[in-house]
Amino acid sequence: MKKTKEVIIDTALDLFNSEGLSNVTLRTIANKMNISQGNLNYHFKKREDIIETLYFQLVEVMNSRITQVQIEESDTVLSSLMMNIHNTMAVFYEYRFFLLDFMQIMRENSKIKDHYVELTKEREKQFLAIFEQLIKFNLMRTEAVPNEFSYLFKRLTILGNFWISDAVIQNTKMSKKVVSTYSKMILQTLYPYLTSKGQKIFNSLNLDRSTEYSDTKHIQP
Repeated sequence: MKKTKEVIIDTALDLFNSEGLSNVTLRTIANKMNISQGNLNYHFKKREDIIETLYFQLVEVMNSRITQVQIEESDTVLSSLMMNIHNTMAVFYEYRFFLLDFMQIMRENSKIKDHYVELTKEREKQFLAIFEQLIKFNLMRTEAVPNEFSYLFKRLTILGNFWISDAVIQNTKMSKKVVSTYSKMILQTLYPYLTSKGQKIFNSLNLDRSTEYSDTKHIQP
């Protein structure tokens, strides 16, 4: 049986995803759980504490996944990277309120914003190192213009941060199926940079059958 604190986190995540951040208060969460707000406040004094817990929980999952790609030492690094991006988007779907309310969170929570800014810098270093591995195994061409791969990372980051907003606008009913469509869209950003060997591997992957969807909202690394 889950502890009360874990149930609060799971309930808050469900509510943030379904109702939107601005429509969910501590009282909303307490009412959903049929507990007093005082009981909830024993575990979390402020709504921001819950948001931060969810954020760092998500970061832990992402850290684990990118590390798995970095340790690849063969031409499987491309398929590993593609699967990582694809499955990461499935995880983000479970935490989609972060992407839907991205600007509000960044404006209101300096702790998360400061961490995210530094995390993005670290992610860029990690991705550039992965790109070097792809070049090493003749899966990706070298840069044709200065900062080409740095800008590629930034484009992937922008697409990654805002794809769910477009999915909500374009679809009257949201489901996990959008992950497959948008992951293909984002992954194809990599395609022009791949060698013929890399493109062959890219084309061989069947992402429709490999998404690691989770039926629970409390996702573990």
